[in-house]
Amino acid sequence: MTTGATTPTAPRRSRARTFLPLGIAAWLVLEIWLLTVVAGAAGGLAVFALLVAGGLLGAVVIKRAGRRAFRSLSETLQRQQSGTAPTEDRSGRGNGFLMLGGLLLMLPGPVSDAAGLLLLVPPVRTALARRAERSLERRMRRAAPGSLGDAFRQARIHRPDGKVVQGEVVREDVPGGPRPEPDPRPPLTS
Repeated sequence: MTTGATTPTAPRRSRARTFLPLGIAAWLVLEIWLLTVVAGAAGGLAVFALLVAGGLLGAVVIKRAGRRAFRSLSETLQRQQSGTAPTEDRSGRGNGFLMLGGLLLMLPGPVSDAAGLLLLVPPVRTALARRAERSLERRMRRAAPGSLGDAFRQARIHRPDGKVVQGEVVREDVPGGPRPEPDPRPPLTS
């Protein structure tokens, strides 16, 4: 006899989580196979030189992108402390993709090197950054009220000039009305 209660079902895994390990394994096999093909055609010393050059170039790219990101952050903080209006600075954009390009260059293999070199091209980085930004905007618009995405959207709406004003809400009680229960927590002070 059934009582009408249903058993909870486990949430389904997304396709990305299902096929990601398979994709990584295929990518690794392809990288190793291509390295052996290049080693057969050009020799082991040439492959070793390519791997070392890719690692060095990737390290230089990551270091440069990190310095740019840090410089952009310090300039933004200095502008906010001085009270000047934030300007739209395009030089700090795309540092994430630049760092990803450097990381791909550091990974051994011709496919990751080609992808890393492609990310070093500024128009490609700009197009990818625009696409990622649009995708993030779409996801945040679809976010349910009360979720983390909604919190980010609300914070973005309420700070047009970038300033944060901290405050405290003080409610004055009506003289003849009921008194509120005292809060068991102490008030927040700073």
